[in-house]
Amino acid sequence: MNLAGRLQGTYFSPAPTYKAIAERPKWVDAFVVVLIFVAIAAWLTAPFASRDSLKAMKDNPKLVEKMGQERYDKMIQSMEAGGSSGAQIRAAAFGSVLFTVGLFISAVVILGMCRMVSTEGSLMAIVAVLVHANFVDKILGGIVRTTLVLARQSVFQTSTSLALLAPKIEFTSVPYIVLSQIDFFQLWMFALVGYGLSAIFKVPVRKGMVLSYTFWLLKTLVNLGLAFFWRSFLV
Repeated sequence: MNLAGRLQGTYFSPAPTYKAIAERPKWVDAFVVVLIFVAIAAWLTAPFASRDSLKAMKDNPKLVEKMGQERYDKMIQSMEAGGSSGAQIRAAAFGSVLFTVGLFISAVVILGMCRMVSTEGSLMAIVAVLVHANFVDKILGGIVRTTLVLARQSVFQTSTSLALLAPKIEFTSVPYIVLSQIDFFQLWMFALVGYGLSAIFKVPVRKGMVLSYTFWLLKTLVNLGLAFFWRSFLV
C-alpha cells in the first residue's frame, strides 16, 4: 500500500489499513510527512506560545520567590528578547525532536505492555502504527489547532479537548488542566492504534483497543503530573 493509500485508509477504512501496516511496517515516508506538519505547526505557533508564557510568568511573585530576583529578571529579559525568527526555528526543531523521542518511548512502553498478552509483534511494527495514527493527531488535528491558535492568538487558551466546553476558565485552573487532557483527536488516534495492536499481536480488536486506551490513560496521567508540576510554579 502506497503513502496516499495509507493516508486515505487512516480516515476512511482504518481496520484493513492498519492490518496492512502491521503486516508490512513501512513508515519512513509517513514519518517524514508527519514531522513536516509538526515542525510547521510549532513554527507558526511559537510567537503566541512565547507571548502566553511571558504573560503567565511576568510579575509573578511566587516565581520570583522560587527563582530569586536576579535569575527571574534575566529569564524575563531573555523571553522578551526571544520573539525572533530564530526562536521560531528553535521551536520547530524542538517540537520535531520531542515528537520523535516521544514516539519511540511510546513504542517501547506499548511493546512492554503487549508482551504480557502476546509473544507476537515487533517494535518497528508498533512504530509504524503510531506514525500512521498521527495522520489524525498531528496532521488533521494539527491543522485545526494551528488555525485556532492563529485566530485566537493564544496557545494556552486553545484546545481541541473537553476544555472547549469551558472556554472562560483559566488555563492554570485544575478543571482546565484535567479537561485539556481529553483531546478529541487523541481519542480518535488511539482507536486507530487499537486496530494496529490487534493486527500486530494477533489479538481480538477489543483487546487491542483495551491495550491502546490503557496506554493513553497512562500517558494522560503522566501529562497531568507534568502539568500540575508546572502549575506549582505559577499559582
